[in-house]
Amino acid sequence: MKIALLVLLGLVLGALGGAALGIGAGLAWVEFFKTSSFEGYSGMLVFFTFMPLGAAIGGLGG
Repeated sequence: MKIALLVLLGLVLGALGGAALGIGAGLAWVEFFKTSSFEGYSGMLVFFTFMPLGAAIGGLGG
């Protein structure tokens, strides 16, 4: 039972950390490549692409 809880804790904390890093990477991408902000495109790019990818990678890594 302890192992299962540690695995779950690692998954949750890894996903949260990965999501935060994904947001940071997405914001850096938007600034570096001068992504258009027309109708919120840059925000959608960050929160619908980079954040879920970061959360998935972080969850697997955790």
